[in-house]
Amino acid sequence: MRRLYDAAVKAADPRRALAGHMPPPWRGRTVVLGAGKAAAAMAQAFESLWQGPLEGLVVTRYGHRVPCERIEVVEASHPVPDAAAERAAERILERARSLGPEDQLVFLASGGGSALLSLPAAGLSLADKQAVTRALLSCGARISEINTVRKHLSRVKGGRLAAAAAPACVLTLAISDVPGDDPAVIASGPAVPDPTSFADARAVLAKYRIEEPKAVLSHLEKAEEETPKPGDPLFLRVRFELVASPRASLEAAALSALSAGILPIVLSDRIEGEAREAARVLAAIALSLKGGGLRVGEEALRPPAVLLSGGETTVTLKGEGRGGRNSEFLLALAEALDGAEGISALACDTDGIDGSEENAGAILYPQSLARAAALGIEAKALLARNDSHRFFAALGDLVVTGPTLTNVNDFRAVLVEN
Repeated sequence: MRRLYDAAVKAADPRRALAGHMPPPWRGRTVVLGAGKAAAAMAQAFESLWQGPLEGLVVTRYGHRVPCERIEVVEASHPVPDAAAERAAERILERARSLGPEDQLVFLASGGGSALLSLPAAGLSLADKQAVTRALLSCGARISEINTVRKHLSRVKGGRLAAAAAPACVLTLAISDVPGDDPAVIASGPAVPDPTSFADARAVLAKYRIEEPKAVLSHLEKAEEETPKPGDPLFLRVRFELVASPRASLEAAALSALSAGILPIVLSDRIEGEAREAARVLAAIALSLKGGGLRVGEEALRPPAVLLSGGETTVTLKGEGRGGRNSEFLLALAEALDGAEGISALACDTDGIDGSEENAGAILYPQSLARAAALGIEAKALLARNDSHRFFAALGDLVVTGPTLTNVNDFRAVLVEN
């Protein structure tokens, strides 16, 4: 399972991803800007592949810096933005405004860019954005919903960076971490059209009953400056290219499984919703596979096989425990499988960080519940208070990789043996 995860991460390596998507030589200035957990690694790869003059600035998460010679790298906080993110976003916006019609802006977008590129709209403070971000992260909102709100509280997201750079040519090179690979959702689409509206953002806050900060609600209610929409002439010189995706990483893992004589079953790269609910569904599929109850046409699928899936689940916080969505998924999976023989699982974030913890995720074994019980650890109680990190840390079954310098969202492998 670890080899499958490593294959998925390798498929999204920025240097490998960018190699086939470099723009042609440019006569004017080429300015590279970017935001995300992979931004520094993407900038380093772009530098090594670009032959002409080059300048730029990217912002990445603390601990994700890699050395660059011509592109400046700054670090900031994720998932809740800090003052460093605000300063970096201001400087990136200034760089975009300095471009002329003969110049080219290359924007490097990757997961985490929404928090790292955080420049509050007029009348809002960084504290306002921090408060609404925390509320959205804890209520179980989908990433598309979170970014709909973010775009309408920003001076740089939702196509506003492209508007600032006009009439320069703009190219976004993106590593997707969102279900469906929607350009407008990846890093909140700073350089692509935004199909969402202030009304959509208000609807998200109403759905999750978020009523603070008042300044945010007032800003969304006024709806004074809408984001640029599809069809706007400013996007005539704007392009978008997807360079790495969750689907490609799942396919790489599937090839690795085949080489080991294991049947890969790729379920979906778009799984969303509560982590524990997704776990119950995956447990049911795994148990059916174990019993020979999965069929494709006339063919019955038999173990050994591995169920592969990606996407971005969510966790509605009800307790004060530690753990990200991947470890919560695994703990809920353990409860649903109840020690079923021959079924193991790995769930990790491809960026190497599960939520805000030090681990990428964890591994679940058929004996995990029994091993925990022998230590006096009750899985059901830990799950109730969102304390999945404690469960897997006690067993020594966390997966710790450090920052992988890429991000194509969550990776899950449920292995069903003979």
